Amino acid sequence: MAQWRPPRYGSRVETVTRFAPSPNGNLHLGHAYSAIYAHDLAQDAGGQFLMRVEDIDGPRSHLEFADEFRRDLEWLGLQWHEVPSQSNRFDSYEKAARHLLEGGWLYSCTCNRKEIEALQPRRGADGLIYPGSCKGARCGSTGAEALRLDVDRVMAAFGELIWTDERAGSIIADPRIFGDVVIVRKDLPASYHLAATLDDAADGVTAVTRGEDLFTSTHVHRYLQELLELPVPHWHHHTLVLDEGGQKLAKTRGSPALKDRREAGEDGLALAEQLRLQQMRSGT
Repeated sequence: MAQWRPPRYGSRVETVTRFAPSPNGNLHLGHAYSAIYAHDLAQDAGGQFLMRVEDIDGPRSHLEFADEFRRDLEWLGLQWHEVPSQSNRFDSYEKAARHLLEGGWLYSCTCNRKEIEALQPRRGADGLIYPGSCKGARCGSTGAEALRLDVDRVMAAFGELIWTDERAGSIIADPRIFGDVVIVRKDLPASYHLAATLDDAADGVTAVTRGEDLFTSTHVHRYLQELLELPVPHWHHHTLVLDEGGQKLAKTRGSPALKDRREAGEDGLALAEQLRLQQMRSGT
């Protein structure tokens, strides 16, 4: 059985950013905003801008969307280096999860959402906070198992950890806002938290750029980096592009696709410049 070995890097002087869309729908204006932010940050520093397709969710991932992503980025005038997609990284997720499980940092949970809701748990940063029903014992239900992070144990072992955001400054990591978060899903070899943390380390990302809606996720990612002996990047959580109702753009709400604007003959370079001006006005 292969032993977990954390990635090792040299001086990591170069600025490396990434854009990591999921191929479950077409990109919208919010994605363009995020891609341009990451691209320009790397370019201005003489670094490298990566694209990583986050296709971990097999049934909902479609390669034709990834092809459209590439066309969209070209249309916006961006240049990038593409790294392996998540579907090519399952082995690394499984090794990391095994390492965490053997270290006693994770525990099995078979509870479903209905069972958790019946316990009337508190609500936190990412929905209901799991009350730890399976910690130290088998759950009452049967079925597939997820693996959850024993947050209290991790925090007791590593103490206070700090992460730094470009806008918010130094932050004390506190994953308790999520409770014992899922690290390995019942149906997949990793949750977003584990996959994104491992992928960014494997790709040598030094500046993690993403929307401010993912700000709180970093509390979990900082402790995973410590547990897995991964390098600690700098974070840039930028503002979001909102619709007329003040909600963030989303594929699930049918936000207008870049593909449609591109195929209608709109000038992608001009759109990119508009988004850069918007970033300047918002201070991101």
